[in-house]
Amino acid sequence: MPDTVFQNIQNMVDSNDIMLFMKGDKLFPQCGFSARVVQILNHIGAPFETCNVLDDPAIRQGIKDFSQWPTVPQLFVKGEFIGGCDIVTDMYQNGELETLLIEKEILKTNQ
Repeated sequence: MPDTVFQNIQNMVDSNDIMLFMKGDKLFPQCGFSARVVQILNHIGAPFETCNVLDDPAIRQGIKDFSQWPTVPQLFVKGEFIGGCDIVTDMYQNGELETLLIEKEILKTNQ
């Protein structure tokens, strides 16, 4: 992966407490898996930013190389790669996602 693509991804991950690389954006997800993660984050009231991998083929491949994860969407929290749709869904269903966001001081405990 070119250094500029890697640096661009790193900057997005570092600059946002919650960064979601997805197909589409939070207002218009363009695949069911991306839509599901957006729905989960919205439901728990988590503030997040998105990067539409469909806009840039270098980012679309670069994020896979960056995280060593073969699919999109990909969720990062405070710089840490969390996973894709299945992992995020499982974490949401068992309460781990909300707990993580509280521990990382992104969500307040009274939400």
